[in-house]
Amino acid sequence: MRLHGVDFSGGGGGGRGKIRAVARDLDRPRAPLRDLGRLDRAGLRSLILDAADDGPSLWRIDAPASVPIEVAEAHGVGDTWLEIARWMRGYEDARAWRTALRAKSRREPRRRCDRAFATPMAPMNLRVFKQTWTFVCEILLPLAESGRVRIEPVHPGNAATTVVEGCPAAVLASKGWPRRGYKGRGDGPREVREEILRLVGEAGVVVGSKMADEAVADGEGDLLDAVLLATEPWSGPVPASASIEAWVY
Repeated sequence: MRLHGVDFSGGGGGGRGKIRAVARDLDRPRAPLRDLGRLDRAGLRSLILDAADDGPSLWRIDAPASVPIEVAEAHGVGDTWLEIARWMRGYEDARAWRTALRAKSRREPRRRCDRAFATPMAPMNLRVFKQTWTFVCEILLPLAESGRVRIEPVHPGNAATTVVEGCPAAVLASKGWPRRGYKGRGDGPREVREEILRLVGEAGVVVGSKMADEAVADGEGDLLDAVLLATEPWSGPVPASASIEAWVY
């Protein structure tokens, strides 16, 4: 089983160069993480589909995988994740989708998983909505329609390749590690990144020196976020609402 941690981007140009992904071989616990490089969204989608031919793998990606049930209901969308995803794809782009949301209501409700794991923002927040729309419309929905990938818990199946939503902030909070202050320039944030990498190593994730150096030097924290998502994912029962709203693993 290979576990992949992905720091996602909903930015322009297909997120080119801003998506960072690492791979961890769970069958070889002392093997260091592999850097899958800087990707765009098309490249990430291709990697996930290619992995479907190479045995079991889990992709843990830092972006909201759905919206709150009350938002879907307010827009008259059906009661399945697939219907919600296709409704979102019906808009020209992320901006058009958010405009439609705000025409109906300016509230930004949080999903049950957002409350349970204290994720930083609601899926339609100004700082997150592009990630939400592009993740659902450009990654998850094409993967679901391919029939080769399972998306838990919203689109289950028998595929060996599984994609789930992750959240580096939730990982840090769940482990009691420094949750704030690791992004930015200067000695302070750099020292926090060094401390988090030390804790990641103590948790059994082997980060090679080259990757560690880059993660410490990266003031935006993109690579470190990907590394955090290569730690052991959350496991346990999920509420029924998660089959529509998604869940954080």
